Amino acid sequence: MNENQPKASLFGLSKSNRDFSQKECWGKNQFNCSFPASLACYMYSCGVKPVYIKLDSSLKTTHEKINIAEVFGEIPLSENLFFAFESDYLPYRKLIIGKLPRVDLVTQSITPEDSCLASIEIKLTALPDNSTYKFSEDKYGCEIVVRPDTIVYLALSIASKLQNDRQNVIQYLESAFFHIEDLTKIRCVLPKIPEIISAMDNLLLNYIDLQSPLVMQPVWKTLGKTSKLFTNCLDMFIWSDFAFTRLFFDVAKKKFKSEESINRYTRTVVWLAKMLYDFGNNGKFNHQLIIDNYTYNTKNDKAFAINGVSTYTYMASPELRTPRIKKEEIKNIILGGGQNYLSPERRFDAIVLSNPEIFDESLKDI
Repeated sequence: MNENQPKASLFGLSKSNRDFSQKECWGKNQFNCSFPASLACYMYSCGVKPVYIKLDSSLKTTHEKINIAEVFGEIPLSENLFFAFESDYLPYRKLIIGKLPRVDLVTQSITPEDSCLASIEIKLTALPDNSTYKFSEDKYGCEIVVRPDTIVYLALSIASKLQNDRQNVIQYLESAFFHIEDLTKIRCVLPKIPEIISAMDNLLLNYIDLQSPLVMQPVWKTLGKTSKLFTNCLDMFIWSDFAFTRLFFDVAKKKFKSEESINRYTRTVVWLAKMLYDFGNNGKFNHQLIIDNYTYNTKNDKAFAINGVSTYTYMASPELRTPRIKKEEIKNIILGGGQNYLSPERRFDAIVLSNPEIFDESLKDI
């Protein structure tokens, strides 16, 4: 490589645990975490604030705008900000029995030395998904797939704020769990589901002012299922920890009325409530035991998935209809020929490679 040739890099991520000049840092999973962080930095540099999805006092989601500095815990592009991808958030270790799982992104302050600022789960989502690609583009929605570790970090995010209020946590949840003979048995748990949901809702309402950013969800928009990016193709949504519960609580409430079993959404409610109940009693919880023992005849490889028809309810906004970052701006985020390191089997990677005019204006309109 020519010494004067710019090295592959991502905007704003000069200080991280990944060396983006190396091809292995542009692989399948790495790109899906690092590109969103870079996009967030780029949006900050342009004065574009992500949409913040919060929970209100009616247990409905509302939209605000949020400065990405509030998400990262430090000003993006600061010399003091370090990005640790796929790391564990050390302050949470004292709340866990066993090994703390990794989160997609931990932001750290370089001084004082390596102090943790925030833990962020990242969901890079395609717009539209398989359930909405036939709709008009103003009705496009994104599928969100949630892994069990995300629920662990959701529980930790809530628990970390209530360390001085553990007795309150017990008071909210004890009646829901106290008379369950065997929490591993569907027949014992199912009748208590409405009470568990209600107890959790009341707990969240009581501490509604403590909600904070948990999930970063960038969207990238194509024309239907084609590989053609819209001119306005990228934007970002940030979910608070409390608002994120609506993705499975609301479905659990609806499906409980018509089902005689425990589905993934209802099971995830039980997981979260049990983690917090154990935290209330012991100051910590064993996430792996809870996830492994309370399966209710359903695989626990993922917590749940929710399609674009359903997520549209929470995300519908001008930013979803017309994302604010344009296709040609991707060349300001992926730098130094980094696009050449992408793996075309990944959907967004393939999309970038399928739109070479982003990086070479001579290819426009060809």
